[in-house]
Amino acid sequence: MESVGWLGLIIIGGLAGWLAGKLMDARYGIILNIILGIAGSVVAAGLLVAMHVGVPGGRLGFFITGFIGACILIFLAKVARR
Repeated sequence: MESVGWLGLIIIGGLAGWLAGKLMDARYGIILNIILGIAGSVVAAGLLVAMHVGVPGGRLGFFITGFIGACILIFLAKVARR
């Protein structure tokens, strides 16, 4: 399994959060996008493991789980704001 590293974690998490923000039409800053991407990856990985779905490793797996998780977190933030 390939290691992502801290810098890769920030860059990939930021890209995943930014893309999720564009898809979900959320207007957050780059710092919150990075946080949502990284936290979203943890959330999505936990959900996928709980549902017995294999979580891919490496950069692509981190990006996919970060994107899915960031979409979930953005959705929850939008619901909470209403």
